[in-house]
Amino acid sequence: MYNPYYFGSMYFDKTYFLVIIGVIISMIAQANIQKAFNKYSKIKSKKGITGYEAAKYILDTNSYNDISIKKIGGSLSDYFNPATKEVALSGDSFTDTSIASIAVAAHECGHVIQYKEGYAPLRIKSWLVPAVNFGSKLAFPVILLGIFLSQQKLLDLGLILFSFALIFQLVTLPVEFDASRRAIRVIDESGMLHGEELDGARAMLKAAAFTYVAATLTTALQLLRLFLLYGNRNNRRD
Repeated sequence: MYNPYYFGSMYFDKTYFLVIIGVIISMIAQANIQKAFNKYSKIKSKKGITGYEAAKYILDTNSYNDISIKKIGGSLSDYFNPATKEVALSGDSFTDTSIASIAVAAHECGHVIQYKEGYAPLRIKSWLVPAVNFGSKLAFPVILLGIFLSQQKLLDLGLILFSFALIFQLVTLPVEFDASRRAIRVIDESGMLHGEELDGARAMLKAAAFTYVAATLTTALQLLRLFLLYGNRNNRRD
């Protein structure tokens, strides 16, 4: 049973520890990927291949002629959009010849291969997008309405809506890990990177994958906190 602590007239919600843990996990993940990116973005590939050239080679080799590559702003903002059939590479990833750029570009092309092969988790992730968007917009308003009206059913509905985000992130994990696995394999087989270069690409993608693990853990902790605060309140009053 969840109970808050009271220190005199001061109220302390012990579930804040879950928030703090989530923040710490997220900070570690972001620091880890930034450290890896800073390191491997400074190490140029021996073959001098840019991220764009790496992506184009992978797409051309697989005869994915309907997939385009475009340059976008930002840093580590790369993505593959199945709807528009575009691989979007940030400025550094597009033009740079670093190990990090090649790794990131190959990772996004890993998603293209998943899409073309009908990789099940990717398809499930795409199906979940509407539900996640719907749930993320309504979860907290429904929870607040449930608190205001003292309606447990509304609170439960809000928790269910919020849980869509966790389900989405759980499905995202195998998608990201598999894309990185495919990326390393194609980088190795194509000879874009060798030896320590390949190890660097692998380390870069592992750091990136950890950010998804951290996001999933953070969301799980948020859901746990909401459940402790608002789940089954009627029984606790009894």
